Amino acid sequence: MGQPCRASKLRGARIFHYTFVYARSRVFVFAHGNSRDTNSVMAKPIPFFKDKVVLITGASSGIGEEMALQLGRSGAKLTLAARRKERLESLARTIAESGGVPPLSVECDVTRDGDLERAVAETTQKWGKLDVAIANAGFGVSGPLKKLSLKDYQRQFETNVFGVLRTIYAALPELEKTRGNLAIIGSVAGWISSSGASPYSMSKFAVRALANAITRELKPAGVKVTLISPGFVISEIRQVDNQGRLRGMSPATTPHPLAMKTEPAVCEMLRAVARGKREQIITGHGKFFVALDRFFPWVTRAVGERVSARADKT
Repeated sequence: MGQPCRASKLRGARIFHYTFVYARSRVFVFAHGNSRDTNSVMAKPIPFFKDKVVLITGASSGIGEEMALQLGRSGAKLTLAARRKERLESLARTIAESGGVPPLSVECDVTRDGDLERAVAETTQKWGKLDVAIANAGFGVSGPLKKLSLKDYQRQFETNVFGVLRTIYAALPELEKTRGNLAIIGSVAGWISSSGASPYSMSKFAVRALANAITRELKPAGVKVTLISPGFVISEIRQVDNQGRLRGMSPATTPHPLAMKTEPAVCEMLRAVARGKREQIITGHGKFFVALDRFFPWVTRAVGERVSARADKT
């Protein structure tokens, strides 16, 4: 009985070794091939958004800012919502000077009751309707469980989960009138959790569950739900601390080595919304790891344990 057991372990070790080597090679290819032929795609406006009224939360930086720029080039009528009003106004000027429709800027905190309702009310007053709502605002709380508190987890969920819900509840009555689109920015972290990031992963798992449930619920009303699940994309998220405050650049806040450029990533996101896709996983490495976790979950767990062990030693 002992011989087959040892053979099985050896087989498992070989599978892990070759899968791990293959994963590293494919991630390298995906990471360095993401920008291929994207310039020609990015130069083209997306006709679907022409004259569409679009509300974007978290529009002052990163993915939200790039969405606003690309939607402006596509002829959308934008409402830009975020906490930093001065950055919104600067972005609005950039879009207008580039030939886009001058956007509406609304100071908005997704953790405050009433802010989203006001943003939607100003949108309909300005533009007369709402076709697309993009729940983009979010940040990441990181750290090991023992160094975090219950308040850290609550703060994470208040923005990443309840902020999404506030956006949905505020926008839904108008989206039902236009049979419009709801886009929710999730994460590959909603598929694969990692040590040191449990609050963020929990929040994105919750958002994915929410999107999966309401997609079916809202279909009879004609509202299309798209969950966007990015891997590493260049943005300011690594510069935001556990309190939600922006901090300066440092080795700890530089973009992840695998991070995809913001422009092609956002282009892929917006095309998924335009097509009414249920979910779009963004970045090659994100697609690879989600597929790996679906079919070989023990491999992702083993890789995670190895990474955690290395981190503990450093």
